[in-house]
Amino acid sequence: MRRNILVTNILLVGMFLAVFNQSCTNLDEEVYSDITPDKFFKTDEEFIAALGAAYTSLYFFGGHNSYMSVQEVMSDEIVIPQRGGDWYDGGQWLRTHRHEQNAAEEGIGNAWNNLYGGINTCNRLIFQFESLVADGSVSQEAADAFIAELKTLRALFYFWLLDTFGNVPIVDRFDVPADFAPTQSSRAEVFAWVEQELLENVPKLSKAVDQTTYGRMHYYVGQAILAKLYLNAEVYTGTARWDDCIAACNEIINSGAYSLENNFFDNFKTENGNSKENIFVIPYDEVFAGGFFLAQMTLHYGSQATYNLQAQPWNGYCSLQEFYNKFEDWDVRKRSFIEGPQFASDGVTPILDPGVEPEDPDGPQVNFTPEINEHFPNCLRQAGVRVGKFEFKLGATPNLSNDFPIFRYADILLTKAEALWRKNPNDAEALALVNQVRQRACIDPNNCPLLTELTAEELLNERAREMFYEAWRRQDLIRFDKFCDEWDFKPVTQDCENRKLWPIPSAQLNANPNLVQNPGY
Repeated sequence: MRRNILVTNILLVGMFLAVFNQSCTNLDEEVYSDITPDKFFKTDEEFIAALGAAYTSLYFFGGHNSYMSVQEVMSDEIVIPQRGGDWYDGGQWLRTHRHEQNAAEEGIGNAWNNLYGGINTCNRLIFQFESLVADGSVSQEAADAFIAELKTLRALFYFWLLDTFGNVPIVDRFDVPADFAPTQSSRAEVFAWVEQELLENVPKLSKAVDQTTYGRMHYYVGQAILAKLYLNAEVYTGTARWDDCIAACNEIINSGAYSLENNFFDNFKTENGNSKENIFVIPYDEVFAGGFFLAQMTLHYGSQATYNLQAQPWNGYCSLQEFYNKFEDWDVRKRSFIEGPQFASDGVTPILDPGVEPEDPDGPQVNFTPEINEHFPNCLRQAGVRVGKFEFKLGATPNLSNDFPIFRYADILLTKAEALWRKNPNDAEALALVNQVRQRACIDPNNCPLLTELTAEELLNERAREMFYEAWRRQDLIRFDKFCDEWDFKPVTQDCENRKLWPIPSAQLNANPNLVQNPGY
């Protein structure tokens, strides 16, 4: 968290939103009545403050029942089992885990709305900047960098839509008629548009990696988006782009601006703003920037006493035994899970669950076990290891202050390694890059089981261990052709190719007759 930047943004976001809180399809009202060009946008600080509304659009990411939830539960990393009367939620998380999702799922609808909400905010801010340039209030030179920043952020939202929904409308302007009903573009067309937006705008962004660009789009964030776009190009378009992926990774690696943290978990602690590994984060704050609810989402009700939390957790998200078993005892990343008997914050007093099921062999003390007895309807209340990758500080509110890393240097190293390996499975640099990440994970650096060859299975497993609960697993499984495999509580996916995309939400189809549902739904 970088509190000073957040405070500056948030204080002015409220004022800015008051002016621009209009629908993207309703421009009947004058939107400049309160803040006129002679009162605003005269300094870089005022420009930066105006951008705050676009970045607050990202706060949905760390919460429940939207993009992150669907990404994780659709993979083999996370499951939300039905624990008796808790967490049935209309069956959506059971269906999502089994790849039986439908167009009416609330989480999928929220993801669409959140992503397009961010795009709409970027569009209206771009429109505002361009209007100020057009009427001579602001010079083109002064506005260009900020417009490029907004277009790069908008490209990130579209990258997420491309990855999940595939065939979506491209709406790149704010001044549209009231009855505007956009048509869809194909997945390949969306890919081409995102690529072009990035190629045109990323070179205009700052290369500074410091407090002025923290939590904002800058040159190396843009290169990270390009690297991910090219890494998955074969999935999105049918044409591999490995060399382009490597080139984007090299822009980041060769800059010398980033390096691996010595302590893996420094990237995820409450005060992680000084990480030299995190390339782009969503800067959450318990007071100024809420929305990161992980402690509530994953911990047992009784875990409130373990961390002296200010609200009782919900006892939902846990990992799967098969996924947990990918982590070995030599690997510090195994501590990304909370397992075993649980105690109060004094480390001595056992946490007891008065609602424990009589059939639970572990008895009343809360004991997180890798084994999950069943998916539904009566998963034991204590079953499943919990997500412990992010620090839960003592006394935390439901809104955590850990900044959430969207792009990390370790991921860029693994991304380049994979692109090299795809070109040549015996590539020595690919092996060295994976071992560089693996070496950092060894509890005993002098007794570290480094790889001697790189296979598809080991590369995918290394990504699993490194990138757990960072919203990349579904994408990785698809790229390695493992998404439709059987795993805990999920049979082999039926209608495999179609299920790799999410359905266009029913509410959007009903509202816009120009939309066509994705195949298979």
